[in-house]
Amino acid sequence: MDRGVNVLVVNVGSSSVKLRVVGADDELLASADLPAQPEDGAIDAFVASSPSIGAIAHRIVHGGPSHHGAVLLNDAVLADLDEVSALAPLHNPPALDMAREVRRLQPDLPTVACFDTAFHATIPIWSRTYAIPHRWTELGLRRYGFHGLNHAYASRRAASLLGRPVEDVLLVTCHLGAGASLAAVAGGRSVDTTMGFTPLEGLVMATRSGSVDPGGLLWLQREHGVSADDLDDALNHESGLLGLSQRSADVRDVLAAAAAGDDRAELAIAVYVHRLRAGIAAMATAMGGVDGVVFTGGVGENSSAVRRAACDGLGFIGVGVDRPANEAAERHDDDVVLTARGAATQVVRVGAREELEIARQVRELLEA
Repeated sequence: MDRGVNVLVVNVGSSSVKLRVVGADDELLASADLPAQPEDGAIDAFVASSPSIGAIAHRIVHGGPSHHGAVLLNDAVLADLDEVSALAPLHNPPALDMAREVRRLQPDLPTVACFDTAFHATIPIWSRTYAIPHRWTELGLRRYGFHGLNHAYASRRAASLLGRPVEDVLLVTCHLGAGASLAAVAGGRSVDTTMGFTPLEGLVMATRSGSVDPGGLLWLQREHGVSADDLDDALNHESGLLGLSQRSADVRDVLAAAAAGDDRAELAIAVYVHRLRAGIAAMATAMGGVDGVVFTGGVGENSSAVRRAACDGLGFIGVGVDRPANEAAERHDDDVVLTARGAATQVVRVGAREELEIARQVRELLEA
């Protein structure tokens, strides 16, 4: 494959389809955000109006146990991914439907699937294994991890900003958005992460609970008649910042309410930050140290308050954020180092650019 080829990246979300054409030098040549159900002809029209496209790539959240890297999409792979869609029912089915539609519209272009779970295929067995009966483990119940495309990109970008090869640094990457996860990235490889079998485990998120004692969920079922479907809906859509604050899932709204004295909003932020700090420290422990903490994703990039609150509780591992630089970062989109003078552990803000990681993986696959 010619490295000069342009790659169309298709990223299907819950409310939109993001289309990005990435050039050979990682330049953004064309972009569009379409509704989750685009009008007939919208994708063909975008392709027709874009610079020449040599390959198409789709972001797929869950690759299941078999897919540890980018793969050419064919009927057999699509059928295999259908089988694991129950592991990410909100994400995989619409992405696979879109992949089939784009293949139909553009049958002559190579089509590649890139997985959010693949980056975490390197986590050791003791990190990915739950302490459950072995018969359940044999069914496939294990930790997978998610947001891997951005964790991979953010770790390499942060290392570059720090002037060090990614192979030589220990980084905790913090993908903080509506969904949120951390990764311990040692030498460019994921060795631990906070999400698990599904994107529900780990940190407090916008509407997702993060980790909850399973005994409490059993109690709700047995003593209060809460069904599995009700649990699923509540934990995914009514929990997190929304459930804690009873006001909003948007961290900006919750921070504003907390500043105005709303007790529930204050508690929501306190719980959110407590879990975030604890998770960062745990990721550092998984690597035996940390050289840098990287903030990315919508909240990680844009909320100086969240970055400051997280870093203020991590001085014991050398983390310190430069407050003026941190505040100023809200006024621009640049990737930037925010480390306080004299702090041993670097703090970096990196914009989420999943499309660049996806384009890189596509080129590596098609050149092999």
